[in-house]
Amino acid sequence: MTITDQLFEAFLQCPTKCFLRAQGEPPTGNVYSDWVRGQSEAYRSAGVTRLLERLSAIGPPHGLLDPADAISANWQCAVEVLAQSQHLESHIHAVERIPSQVGRQFAQLVPIRFVRANKPNNVDKLMLAFDALALSEATGLQVAFGRIIHGDEHTSLRIKTGVLAGRVRKVIERIGKQLQTGQAPELALNRHCGECEFQARCRQKAIEIDDLSLFSGMKPEERERHRRKGIFTINQLSYTFRQRRQPRREEALGKPHYFALQALAIRENTVYVHGSPQLPDAETSVYLDIEGLSLLSTGSFDCVAGHGGVSLFLGRSTVRRDDSLYPVC
Repeated sequence: MTITDQLFEAFLQCPTKCFLRAQGEPPTGNVYSDWVRGQSEAYRSAGVTRLLERLSAIGPPHGLLDPADAISANWQCAVEVLAQSQHLESHIHAVERIPSQVGRQFAQLVPIRFVRANKPNNVDKLMLAFDALALSEATGLQVAFGRIIHGDEHTSLRIKTGVLAGRVRKVIERIGKQLQTGQAPELALNRHCGECEFQARCRQKAIEIDDLSLFSGMKPEERERHRRKGIFTINQLSYTFRQRRQPRREEALGKPHYFALQALAIRENTVYVHGSPQLPDAETSVYLDIEGLSLLSTGSFDCVAGHGGVSLFLGRSTVRRDDSLYPVC
């Protein structure tokens, strides 16, 4: 099976997303995902225009780069390049051709990727390394480095793709094994879900099975630790909370977050306060503002804490504007 750049990027973001794309699953719709895709395409289009202003000679017009095009001396820059090999396929944003300064050596090919973010992440760097690997296999030439043009200032970042080649091959191998089995990977929600076109589908399934990944703050290692104990759902996790005295070392590090207590609160539909809350001891004034109108507060409060003002209060009050009274609970 041919592994494309879209499948490779999807696997880096989420194995489930890669599997669904490979199976041709229709997206469930995500407005934010569509907006991010549109912004990325607009940035890439603007970046290509800026690049062509500097490198005027255009490369292969058909977009498919082969070994004959790689050694040709008739072009400096190619955009929207399709690099194909026996099992890899990548749509490269742009390829710059640097002529060799020594004898009969071949020219250097430099893949270029446009990234809208001001700081490229690991996914962006691995995507560039995938482009370089596909370009190398398609042309038979060694691709030593590539460039990421990113951010508002269109900053150019030089990446040694050879260093990342080993990691890219391992990911390609994992993708191949996943697609050969034909079985969907274990569902796990992550931070990328907000930008994914399958967000609604995966979240609905996670709710149906009460999956632990619904707790966005729980790390994969912690989820795996619970699963080794036979705890697979939030409801099961809720029965594991036991209130214990907090060690002094943990007190120095701050209040930890107990997912078991959070699960218990969800199961019993109850708000729990862990430990003794410390009320602030500072002068605080009360100011009520409704729909942008400054209002005068009247009534009595049961003051819980505070000196010279009210920092926390319980009770009922009314706010007055002109002759109208608005009850506030």
